[in-house]
This record gives sequence, structure tokens and C-alpha cells, in this order.
Amino acid sequence: MDIGTVAGLVMGIVLILVAILLGGSLGAFVDVPSILIVIGGSIAATLIRFDLSDVINTVSVAMNAFFSKSQPPEEIIQEIVTLSNIARKEGLLKLEKQPVNDPFLKKAIMYCVDGHEADFIEEVLNKEIDLTLDRHNLGQGIFGAIGDAAPAFGMIGTLVGLVNMLGNMSDPASIGPSMAVALLTTLYGAIMANLVALPIGDKLKRRSQEEELNKKLVVEGVLGLQKGLNPRVLEELLKTFLPPKKRGASEE
Repeated sequence: MDIGTVAGLVMGIVLILVAILLGGSLGAFVDVPSILIVIGGSIAATLIRFDLSDVINTVSVAMNAFFSKSQPPEEIIQEIVTLSNIARKEGLLKLEKQPVNDPFLKKAIMYCVDGHEADFIEEVLNKEIDLTLDRHNLGQGIFGAIGDAAPAFGMIGTLVGLVNMLGNMSDPASIGPSMAVALLTTLYGAIMANLVALPIGDKLKRRSQEEELNKKLVVEGVLGLQKGLNPRVLEELLKTFLPPKKRGASEE
């Protein structure tokens, strides 16, 4: 589980609730029509922009922001170097029975063991990376769309509340509820966009970047392994994917 994502979401909700309770009553900030306008409208707009199946799949995509954590690239480098040592001493076929944690690396190793050319391996693996990124971008786009729609429907709710209020100025009892819809929809839209949708979208983007780096690391490592590069040379080559600070930590 990604502690940072959970902690940030919980902290944001708690701080808002504390601010509400210190300033008044929590019940005053609960308005069903406002919730319907913001949440219902945002979902409706997102359904128009994307396929229904894609929107439904965003539930599992969102879980990646909370529970998915990429394997550190340093571990992948060490695993590839270990496999390179084995291949150098005992041949590529020996790698077939070696335990490999990363599924993408396992697939790449099997291509080498099966005797495929380097150009074919590189093309197939890069194609898989591109398709994976396309799927990730779709999930990020859906959360971005929700983040765009929520404030807009908050403003729509505000206009609805103001119209109702101005149309019933002769009835003092209707002014309060109408004003509540006008103000709370804006609040709900801002919270939904800036505390939920947009941060999750950004976290998914970060996860996608980490996975892309790891997969490109695998491609480079497997191609070097197939070419028979010296394990130490291969390790130095793969360390170029790491930030300078992590290169030093890896060497230590």
C-alpha cells in the first residue's frame, strides 16, 4: 500500500472536517441536491467523453494509486546482472529455469532463450510498453476529465441555486436552501477535483512513469545480455537509468 496516497487523502478530509466543525455545524455542509449536481454531473460528463467500460475500469485503475508500488529499478538491475553472470558461465538456455520476479523480464528472457533475434525482441517489448502506456494514459485521462468536470458542475449548481433564490425572493423560507445549493456545489466541486480526482490522476501518471522506466531498463538489459556483454559493463550501462544519487547507493 502507498502510505503517502492514503495519508494525503485522509489528512485532507480530516482538515476540512475540523475546519467545518470549528466554524459551525457539519450538518450545514451536507446538501443532497448539491451532491447530485456535482457527482452526478461529473460522472455524466465523463460517460459522454469516454466509453462506459473504460469508466467502470477506472475503479481498478484507481486502486493502483493506493495499492500498487513499482519494483525499485535497483533490484531489477541486480536481477539482470545475476542472470547475465549465469548466461555468461552456463549459456542462455540455463536461464529458462531461473526464477524471475518481474513478469516483463521473464517474458524477455524467454525470447532470448527461444533464440529470437535482438531486433525482434526489441520491437515486441517496445510495442508492449507503448500499449501499456496507452492504457495508463486512458485511466489518467478519465480522472483528469472528472477533475475538469467537478468544478464546472459546481459552478452550474451555483447558478441553479442563485436562479432559484432570485425567483423566490418573495418566499423567505426558500432563500436559505437555494443559497446552500449555490455555495455548497462550488465547495463540493473544488474538493472532488483537487482532493480526489486530480491527485489520483497525477499519482497514476507517476506510477506509469516508474513502470515505463523499469520496462525500458529490462529491454536494455536483456539486449545487452543477449549480446554477451560483460556483467560489470552491463551493470554500468543499466545504472545510467538511475539518478546520480541512486547510482552511488547502488555501487555501495
